[in-house]
Amino acid sequence: MDIIVQKFGGTSVTTNERREKVANKVICTKKEGKYPVVVVSAIGRSGDPYATDTLINFANSIYKEYESRELDMIMACGEIISSVILANTIKSMGYMAVALTGYQAGIITDNNYGDAEVLKVDTTNIINFLKKGYIPVITGFQGATENKDITTLGRGGSDTTAAILGEALNASVVEIYTDVDGVMTADPRLVSEAKVIDSISYDEIYQMAEDGAKVIHPRAVAIAKRGNIPLKVKNTLSDGPGTIIHNKELYNDRYSKNISKDDILTAIAHKNNIAQVNVYFEDSIEANELLMNALTKNNISIDLINFFTDKKVFTIDKKNIEKIEKILEEHNFKYKIVNDCSKITVIGHKMRGIPGVMAKIVKALSKQGIKILQTSDSHNTISCLVKDADTKNAVIALHKEFNLSKK
Repeated sequence: MDIIVQKFGGTSVTTNERREKVANKVICTKKEGKYPVVVVSAIGRSGDPYATDTLINFANSIYKEYESRELDMIMACGEIISSVILANTIKSMGYMAVALTGYQAGIITDNNYGDAEVLKVDTTNIINFLKKGYIPVITGFQGATENKDITTLGRGGSDTTAAILGEALNASVVEIYTDVDGVMTADPRLVSEAKVIDSISYDEIYQMAEDGAKVIHPRAVAIAKRGNIPLKVKNTLSDGPGTIIHNKELYNDRYSKNISKDDILTAIAHKNNIAQVNVYFEDSIEANELLMNALTKNNISIDLINFFTDKKVFTIDKKNIEKIEKILEEHNFKYKIVNDCSKITVIGHKMRGIPGVMAKIVKALSKQGIKILQTSDSHNTISCLVKDADTKNAVIALHKEFNLSKK
């Protein structure tokens, strides 16, 4: 049974015309002799009648002190509406379809409402419907506990649903449909010459997602990598090939070619709304432990970490500035916070072991008069912290420096 999981985001199902395009793609898969399993997000985005944020605001307008269990119940409604409407669209075109909630699809989670972890997937119900000729249309973003309480899977939950079902069903591929042509070399809103990447590794797309690219959620990538299920990112509104995401070890012919110094990067990602924190104190186990424990206790995630003997430098999300200031003042730490920063990350597994990459980055940014506030690197990435105002010019300069428009 050649199963293909097809996930459609909220913008893909906002209108009758778009839902018909979705239904046609699903039916085309069925006609090819494959077994489509569809996953859908809530219709539209914030402000649209059935979007998740709209439902939350509706609940808030009546009583704001509801329990997290009840919040998950109302957040799950958007996907339920979407799955029923799309299933009916498919049926109106002459094919059997059935709408299923996450629980009816066999997704069992813990009771961490709002960000539940999938414990297991019982695919019996889905397989039975596939054998009977039905196209299952499953609600993304949700599951249920063993006690049958509805849970939601957190940010990017529909991508997570698609990946977890792909793994459980041993699907040949998980297709993620969105409103772009695939994964691009940079944000096309910043770089007009950005190109669609035809093929990318799990590790590279995971880094892109972690560092600001919003095409697919990193949790879904991690699940697909674990199950070695290829992902494809495609455009609902076109028939382009999109981007395939896979284990690069299975594509050795592509990666065994001689690497040119002008062809070592895959993409550039960026993330705004970052603040740089400088904390000044002499290196000591006690002070370091005090600082780290305080950050952990207050649930503050830090990034771009550089610890020196006389100061500690790291970045935080802008939303946590007030919390970090309170912590540092309570413990009498001397500090400085640099607001309005952006993290620019160049990504490419092919840069591993290749000298001169950082030099090219510094040269490209220096030519544009862009000051680098901080850097960090890993096997597949080099990140630079710059001021928000320099974000666009930095991304354009690096995109040009590494010839990404020629991919």
